[in-house]
Amino acid sequence: MNIAYAMGQGGAAAAEGGGGLLATPLLPIILMLAIMWFLLIRPQQKKQKEHREMITNLKKGDMIITSGGLYGRITGTNDATLTVEIADKVRVKVSRGHVAGLAQTSKPETPPAPKKVETDKK
Repeated sequence: MNIAYAMGQGGAAAAEGGGGLLATPLLPIILMLAIMWFLLIRPQQKKQKEHREMITNLKKGDMIITSGGLYGRITGTNDATLTVEIADKVRVKVSRGHVAGLAQTSKPETPPAPKKVETDKK
């Protein structure tokens, strides 16, 4: 009779502790998922949205860089493709999806005018 009594006590204790064990490991997993969402997934979605907007707003005359590394100026646009001039009289067609970004225009900057230093001449 002692064995059955001991098993009955252990079963009741295990049933009470089982609910606590389920909630305890679940909290860190939820926190890890929330951290991953804010550090990885959300910024990537923002970047993709900005890239889609940039691709839809491309116009004739923009300097671009393709995902293959070609720099060029857009000379014509279509719904799916762009005509890009990569050298004088050398034009290629590029899919809009392969545009990596807008290239920085390399306009020569004029150096700032030198400051006039007043000296006391006596």
